[in-house]
Amino acid sequence: MAIPEVRRWLKGGLGRLSRRELLGGVPVLAGGLLPGSAAAAPPMRLGKEIYESIGVRPLINCKGTFTIISGSQTLPEVKRAMEDASRHYVHLDELMEAVGRRLAELTQAEWGIVTAGCAAALTLATAASIAGGDPEKLQRLPDLTGLKSEVIAPRYSRNVYDHAVRMLGVRMVTVSSIEECERAFNDKTAMVMILAGPGDDGPLGIEPVSQVARKHGVPVLVDAAAEHLVIPNPHLGRGADLVAYSGGKCLRGPQCAGLLLGRKDLVKAAWLHSAPHHAFGRSMKVGKEEIMGMLAAVEMWVRRDHEAEWRQWEAWLETIARRVKKIDGVTTEVLQPQGLSNRSPRLRINWDAAERGITGAEVEKLLFEGDPRIVLGGSTGDRRWGGASSITIMPYMMMPGEAEVVAERIHAVLARPPRHEAQAPAGPPAQIAGQWNARLEFVLGSAGHRLIFEQDGSTLVGTHIGEMLSGDLRGFVEGDRVYFRSSQRYEGTRLEFDFAGRLEGETLRGTVGLGQYGEARWEAQRHRYGGPGGPVRPVKNV
Repeated sequence: MAIPEVRRWLKGGLGRLSRRELLGGVPVLAGGLLPGSAAAAPPMRLGKEIYESIGVRPLINCKGTFTIISGSQTLPEVKRAMEDASRHYVHLDELMEAVGRRLAELTQAEWGIVTAGCAAALTLATAASIAGGDPEKLQRLPDLTGLKSEVIAPRYSRNVYDHAVRMLGVRMVTVSSIEECERAFNDKTAMVMILAGPGDDGPLGIEPVSQVARKHGVPVLVDAAAEHLVIPNPHLGRGADLVAYSGGKCLRGPQCAGLLLGRKDLVKAAWLHSAPHHAFGRSMKVGKEEIMGMLAAVEMWVRRDHEAEWRQWEAWLETIARRVKKIDGVTTEVLQPQGLSNRSPRLRINWDAAERGITGAEVEKLLFEGDPRIVLGGSTGDRRWGGASSITIMPYMMMPGEAEVVAERIHAVLARPPRHEAQAPAGPPAQIAGQWNARLEFVLGSAGHRLIFEQDGSTLVGTHIGEMLSGDLRGFVEGDRVYFRSSQRYEGTRLEFDFAGRLEGETLRGTVGLGQYGEARWEAQRHRYGGPGGPVRPVKNV
């Protein structure tokens, strides 16, 4: 079994995708992060082939507004605004004051600022909630000595993106009920953070939490990065003080821009923490071009014909469905969105992998590696463990003319799938049960980990222990080859490890995929009991 296919299978049973699905199944081309992978860099050429000129292949986006595949394409009006803005000098404080006033008019919020993406909006909002506009406190961040240092978050809101809040050094206080929430407030509480989406309208949702927070004089921030910008704003209407949006998603503004809307004094204080001011957020610079481009995106948002856009998406999906349904055994269904994030219909294409001779994961891989390069909205079905096969198309960020191309490529792959060569038996599985001392070599630095395997035939379960974290692992052995995956939780982030290796004598060695953090090499030796370190018992991840 090829390593990429194994890693797809291993991903099936552990963890869950976050709301914005940072990587969302898009293959991570991490080989370039390993030492010794440098290649000659050709010169850039302007024009339609600007990316190809430096060796990068563009792609057709059938997945959505994900940062890893460069978000969205900016509107023509946004490009024009950025170009015009670049031709003049301006005082940035004066500019943001005028833009804030205009954003307030457009969105019906008290005030607004443009930030360097939604994550920057979260960070600046947190800084403002801690230090306000006091210059002395601004300079002290992230030293929280004597300052408010806790942020409350409902359990459903903990996610990988709350690192933008934690980077101020605050302690996240996670609550699971409104009663816990009420007890969590104290004189150290700086802010409440809520992730927009499932749960935000429940018993621990924005409205009841905001009512409690208001009694304590604590602001509530809502992370609505991928949501449609609804006017008037429903989150502010339910009692939140601040709401943050990405500018490079459905708004189709600059990819590196975002919005912070809400209570005027808090939003203005957040601007003081950002560049050009010398404060914690100085590195989160947003230039005059991004500021005016973001304003243009909001101006266009209130003018765009959203119903016509929806009809266009449905027409593209119908074009694809009509073509692929001509293949025997292939069916399609349109999935309607839930909530405001990544709000678009999707097309799911289903088939029996045994009949067609190809799985959903294999189709997704072929399209990603093919020409033209196509990124799908996900897939199901695996050759090793079976299951119904499908792929999903999201038209949200597709461009005119691409639906026909996508339809033909999917039809070609499903109608004439490449022949799958059955692999010869790998022999009896190697016996690797027990404890192993591993060394992981990253792009920079290394770490000692421990692996504890329990083996039943070819099946592996056990524990992966890092320097600070631990988590369960599962996988399998094929002959002398070993494949397993582990997952470790830290705050709102789940770290994923995809190990592939080979047993050579008393040593396991291979590569480990680190998701968005690239790839590492690993090597492990059987633990010698009675030696340094002592035995380690398996522990459950909590």
